[in-house]
Amino acid sequence: MRDGTRFYCETAPIGFNIYDNEEKRRLKTTYQNREEAQDECQRLNHKQFREVVTERQSMTVL
Repeated sequence: MRDGTRFYCETAPIGFNIYDNEEKRRLKTTYQNREEAQDECQRLNHKQFREVVTERQSMTVL
């Protein structure tokens, strides 16, 4: 019979992280709230998108 107490890892970071699906890892920065993490995620996605578009445009010029 269980008493209902739970033990959580003390080293678990508090806050929000961004997970990189391509490299299968969490980024080191931890954000205090969800909005900050979402804003940074959007910024990183937009940056990656611009890099891909630029790369494709340079390939079509050749």
